[in-house]
Amino acid sequence: MTLRIGHGYDVHRFGSDKPLVLAGVVVPHDRGLIAHSDGDVALHALCDAILGALALGDIGKHFPDTDPRYAGADSGDLLAHCIVLAAQQGYQLVNADLTIAAQRPKLAPHIDAMRQRIASLAGVDIGQISVKATTTEKLGFVGREEGIAVDAVVLMQGVLPKHAA
Repeated sequence: MTLRIGHGYDVHRFGSDKPLVLAGVVVPHDRGLIAHSDGDVALHALCDAILGALALGDIGKHFPDTDPRYAGADSGDLLAHCIVLAAQQGYQLVNADLTIAAQRPKLAPHIDAMRQRIASLAGVDIGQISVKATTTEKLGFVGREEGIAVDAVVLMQGVLPKHAA
């Protein structure tokens, strides 16, 4: 058995009239995030963590913002693709831990839905997914409500012999 840890980090700034989507859940807010895709900064960080654990590059390599195919893309589809890439390499997600830094909106009422959505997209039990929210005590770009940042950490387990991957 092989274990790999991956870390992902992403930031998007506010300024869009699109809905605010975090971890696959539409969160009521007066502003959305600027991005080529749907701007789901949480799923982007999670994709980067999975790709990083497997040394497959980053989300920009797989889904470049210069490619019109990904304009307005549902980040859930991007995550599902990363899960497929992992499976092709012989790995599955053991657990994921995300921390969303946002001064506003308050995310606590949406955490369970976020966990369920990620678990569904990744094909794992909700108990394998942790989502936490924090503020930055009004410090920095997050505190000034200019954007949202997300850290994601994953543990991936090799499930196939190397020659079968």
